[in-house]
Amino acid sequence: MKKALLISSSAQSAEQLSVILGNEGYMQIEVANTSDISRKLSADDEFDLICINAPINGENGIELSKHFASTTRACVVIIVPQKNANFMYDALTTHGVLVIAKPINKHLFHHYLQFTECFKMRMYRFCEENEKLKSMVEDMKVINRAKLLLITCLNMSEEQAHRYIEKRAMDLRISRLQIAKQVIRTYEN
Repeated sequence: MKKALLISSSAQSAEQLSVILGNEGYMQIEVANTSDISRKLSADDEFDLICINAPINGENGIELSKHFASTTRACVVIIVPQKNANFMYDALTTHGVLVIAKPINKHLFHHYLQFTECFKMRMYRFCEENEKLKSMVEDMKVINRAKLLLITCLNMSEEQAHRYIEKRAMDLRISRLQIAKQVIRTYEN
């Protein structure tokens, strides 16, 4: 179920945008009328889309957009008056915020939201890959620490320590990480 956070000072605009977002498949839409409320809502929940209808209570929405772009995984879209669109585009594009000029063309808005979905899916894949790589690096640190202990405590060469961990893992049908942890428990004290 797709979730959106909609920030708008105007209740009428919020209602119209909620209908549009609902038609785009956003089944849960939280509405905030100030930047403070929107920050609290985003801290308490994770959204797929954060849509800002600028200006918000006298603010142009730049800092709020940057905040969401840097602190959430949500796609951030800001809707701005036509006269400010180029300025906002220059200020926010490098931060990953999609700038849309008013008045909103529903057909184009539909395509903008499709674009944000595509972007979000790619971003999630990169985040998953990043987490997997971090895990691999942490595993390698533990394995290398175990190898160092084998080298210093049992006078093995690096190749012998590597082979020992590999062979034990194969013989016991467990991971090299588990063998490395056993080695660390045995020789670290």
